[in-house]
Amino acid sequence: MMITTKGRNALKVMIDLAKHEGEGFISLADVAERQKESLKYLEASAKSLSQAGLVISARGKSGGYKLARRAEEYTVAEILLSGEGSLAPVSCLISGCENAGTCDTLPLFKELDEVIMNFLTSKSLKDLIK
Repeated sequence: MMITTKGRNALKVMIDLAKHEGEGFISLADVAERQKESLKYLEASAKSLSQAGLVISARGKSGGYKLARRAEEYTVAEILLSGEGSLAPVSCLISGCENAGTCDTLPLFKELDEVIMNFLTSKSLKDLIK
C-alpha cells in the first residue's frame, strides 16, 4: 500500500479545515497557500471529500469548504479512503484472485489489511490537529 498525493492532500485539506473550524467557509486558495500545495491538486481532493459527504461546499464570494461534522467524528481511514478508494496492501484484496483458495500469502495480506484499517480507524481528525 502506498498512500498517493490524492490521499495526502485529502488529509491536508481536512486538517486545515479542522484548524479553522468555526470560521465559516474556508477558501481553497487559502488552504493551498497555508499548505504550500497546488490549488489544482487540492481542488481534486476537495471534490472527492465533498462527494463522500465529508465537507460542505458553497459557491460565491464568501464560499469555500467547511467540515460536515466535528473533527473528532472523522477517522483518518475515511478521509484517506475518499481520496484513495482503497488502502489494501495488495490488489487481490480489492479485485479478488483466481488463486485465492490456494494462495499461501493471502492470509498474511488480509491480516495486514486489518491491522492497517484498525490503526487508521483508531485515529481521528482531531488527533492530527493537537
